[in-house]
Amino acid sequence: MTATDPQISQTERTRTGQGRSWSERGLGVIAIVIAALCVLPHIAVLLAAILGSTETLASLIDTVLPGYIGRTIGLVALVGLGTFAIGTGAAWLVTMTDFPGRRLLEIALVLPLAFPAYVLAYSYTHILDHPGIVQTTLRDLTGWGPRDYWFPEIRSMGGAAAMLTLVLYPYVYLLARAAFVAQSASTFLAARALGAGPIKAMLTVSLPMARPAIAAGVLLAAMETIADFGTVSYFGVQTFATGIYTSWFSIGDRGAAAQLALGLLAFALILAVLERSSRGDAQYHSGKRQEGMARINLGTKGRWLAALLCALPVLFGVIIPVIALWAMALGSEQDLMSRRYVRFIQNSLTLSGVAAVVTVLVAIVLGTFRRTRSGPVSNAALYVARLGYAVPGGVIAVGLLVPFAAFDNALDAWMEATFGISTGLLFTGSIWVLVLAYMIRFLAAAIGAYEGGIAAVSSNIDAASRVLGQGVIGTLRRVHVPILTPSLLTAALIVFVDVMKELPATLIMRPFNFDTLAVQAYRLASDERLEGAAVPSLVLVGIGLLPVILLCRRVSKG
Repeated sequence: MTATDPQISQTERTRTGQGRSWSERGLGVIAIVIAALCVLPHIAVLLAAILGSTETLASLIDTVLPGYIGRTIGLVALVGLGTFAIGTGAAWLVTMTDFPGRRLLEIALVLPLAFPAYVLAYSYTHILDHPGIVQTTLRDLTGWGPRDYWFPEIRSMGGAAAMLTLVLYPYVYLLARAAFVAQSASTFLAARALGAGPIKAMLTVSLPMARPAIAAGVLLAAMETIADFGTVSYFGVQTFATGIYTSWFSIGDRGAAAQLALGLLAFALILAVLERSSRGDAQYHSGKRQEGMARINLGTKGRWLAALLCALPVLFGVIIPVIALWAMALGSEQDLMSRRYVRFIQNSLTLSGVAAVVTVLVAIVLGTFRRTRSGPVSNAALYVARLGYAVPGGVIAVGLLVPFAAFDNALDAWMEATFGISTGLLFTGSIWVLVLAYMIRFLAAAIGAYEGGIAAVSSNIDAASRVLGQGVIGTLRRVHVPILTPSLLTAALIVFVDVMKELPATLIMRPFNFDTLAVQAYRLASDERLEGAAVPSLVLVGIGLLPVILLCRRVSKG
């Protein structure tokens, strides 16, 4: 029986229609409020930047701002080139060729996603810095003094770019690999038949067809690069991200922080616009891959060279950092079971758990609103909710603290004048505002997981549920959620781990004396206590491996 069957009584039509109307209205109101909260930090940053004093900004323009701009652009360029080369090259090798260990490396190449870039920075500083094992061994073997030789400086923009490249290339690798797998075998074989060698066919056929996916991966890496604070701060590379933190805490000028945040936000949006405009109206039709493509024979030397090239990112991005962190942790005086560390772990788990649940619930609300009332309003709400992923955590932190601090101060002044009661700071510095920042920052990931799952649910199932008397909430509770449970759990796990690793927003917005594992690792590393920083860093990496292992399972299934 369908939703339009004439046998359905008018009473039944009215009852289900009214239920749907009320539930949809409530859902629409909640979705619009959520969208308004998501766009709040953008508006707040814009207003604070316009209304704030430009005295500090003028001083920054004369001194450090040109350096902020140049180093941010340079860092993005280096990381973009590095992630493109490693991610695309590795994806093509594991997809189109055969070499020893290919199946294992195909999965292992995803593992660096579990590492925050600043954790890699701590481990490689311990290895490559002047007192590290590499330079110490070099001096012992040669008898050289500290000034008798040149060694690359790890605490530099090049070092920061290397750390970020090692943890971000999997974005490009995963998307490029998926694009290569989906390509038609006939197009590549046609290029080979016309006399093109394997490399030329890859450059002229496979690479252009995979360009949209590769560009999307590089864009994700670029977004993460401009949002990074822990790595550049530890290496002393002054970028927009470090400038925001310095202006807020060291200079104490929130207007200048908002102005720098606005510049960083504009930079992030320019990256997205440039990537989209560079594609123009280009379209690539790969057709259907009717038959499996025979893997290219690289020869004996080529096979081992391919294995080496694919193993190097895993070696430098996973194996060496884990060994270094483990050795540092064994020599530290940090007790993971002490009351202090238990509190750090509890704080991290609390923030991550609450943020994951809230973010997934919000994604369900927005996705359901769009599914039940598709139109300009629901589409706009979903679009606004996705913007947070393109915005660095420091920008969101500044954008939320400015309006909530103004509201707290105004409320306190009014209560004091009217009732003689001081309310203090109700929102500023609270866990809930910090959770709101996390939700805005990582909501796009939860929405993507929801949409991936709901795409497999036919609209006919919704219609059948309505005929059986279920409204929007009933359909969601009894039909959608049971079907979407795997996707929703994956989304919650991804947000959970992202929140565990998030540093700039946590540093700026955390409540007083409410430190997390990420903050503790950053604090110890800032004090040059790298062995102590290894302990919370290892915990972060261990937790970060959970979603990566799930991702690896999906990669292994093709």
